[in-house]
Amino acid sequence: MIRIWFIDRKHGPLGILLGVCALQGVIISLAQHYGVCGFSLLQPVTATFIAPMAWVAFQTSAVRHRLPVDYLNLLGPLCAAVSLGVAPDFLDVLIPALSVGYGGAILWVSLQGPDAMPRMRLEAGDLPGYIWQIIGGALIAAALTDVLIVGAQLFGAGYLQPWIISIYSSVMLLIVGGLSLSTALETENTDAGDDDAQPPVSDQDAEIIAKLDALMAQQNLYLNPELTLSLLSRRLLVPAKQLSAAINRTTGGNVSRYINAARIKAAQAKLVSGDNITNAMLSSGFNTKSNFNREFLRITGKNPSEWLAQQKAADNM
Repeated sequence: MIRIWFIDRKHGPLGILLGVCALQGVIISLAQHYGVCGFSLLQPVTATFIAPMAWVAFQTSAVRHRLPVDYLNLLGPLCAAVSLGVAPDFLDVLIPALSVGYGGAILWVSLQGPDAMPRMRLEAGDLPGYIWQIIGGALIAAALTDVLIVGAQLFGAGYLQPWIISIYSSVMLLIVGGLSLSTALETENTDAGDDDAQPPVSDQDAEIIAKLDALMAQQNLYLNPELTLSLLSRRLLVPAKQLSAAINRTTGGNVSRYINAARIKAAQAKLVSGDNITNAMLSSGFNTKSNFNREFLRITGKNPSEWLAQQKAADNM
C-alpha cells in the first residue's frame, strides 16, 4: 500500500483494498489473540469491506473508470453494521455470501479474456486475467474458513477459530499485496477523452479493421507500451466493444494478440537490421522480456535467438 500510494502515487481502489486488508489483519489480531474489548464486534463489519473493495478495484483498474454506482457496494458493510445490532446471526450468512458473490463476479469477467478488460495494457497479454482470477478465487475461498470454523466447533476444537481466521487473513493479504505489485496490473495513465468517444464510422467489421490497419501503419500505435483497448478505441473513434468484436471475428484472436503481432513484426525487422534482442524488444513496444519471449514464441514458433539464427542461416545459403 505504501508503494502504491507514496511511491507510484496511484491513489486508487487497489491501494485502498490493500489498506482495508491490512487493517482487517490488525483488527483480527487485537480481537482474536489479544482480546481487546470492542474489536470482536468490529471485526465482522470490517470484514465485509474486503470483497466489495476488491470488486471496485477490479472494475476501475481493468474494465472501466470510476462511477457513482460504485458507492452502492457500501450496502454490504452497511447491512453488516445493522445486523450486528439487530440480527447478529445473519452475519454468518452475509460475510461468506459477499465473498462468494464478488469473488465469483471477478472470476466470471476475468475468465472472458483480455478483451473484457479494456483498461489493461495490451502488452501484458493474458497475465492480468490470471492475477485477477487468483484474487477472485481467494475471495471465494473465504467461505471455506466459515466451514472450517463450524467443523472445529462441532468437533470440540473451538480454540482453533482464531488461527483459522488469522491464517486466511494473512494468506489473503499476501496474495493481494504480492499480486498488486505486478506491472501487469498497470492501467492507462489518463482518463481524459473517454467522454468524447464518437459513434463508429461503419458497422462493417472489414471497414473497422481496414481503418485500424491504416492507423497502425501511419502512427505505429503498437509501439506504445501503455496502449490499452480503451485508448485504441478512442483514437479509432470506435466503441471498445465493437472494435474488440471486429478483431475477434476478423482475425480469430483478441485485441492483445493483434497488437502483439504487430509488435513482433516490428521486432523482427529490428533484429534483421542488426539490433540486439533487448533493443528490438524495447523499440517494438514491449517492456518486459517475459512477455516479449512468450509472444515471439507464440507467433513464430521459436524464441528470438533461434529465429534470428535461422534468418542468418537462410541469408548465407
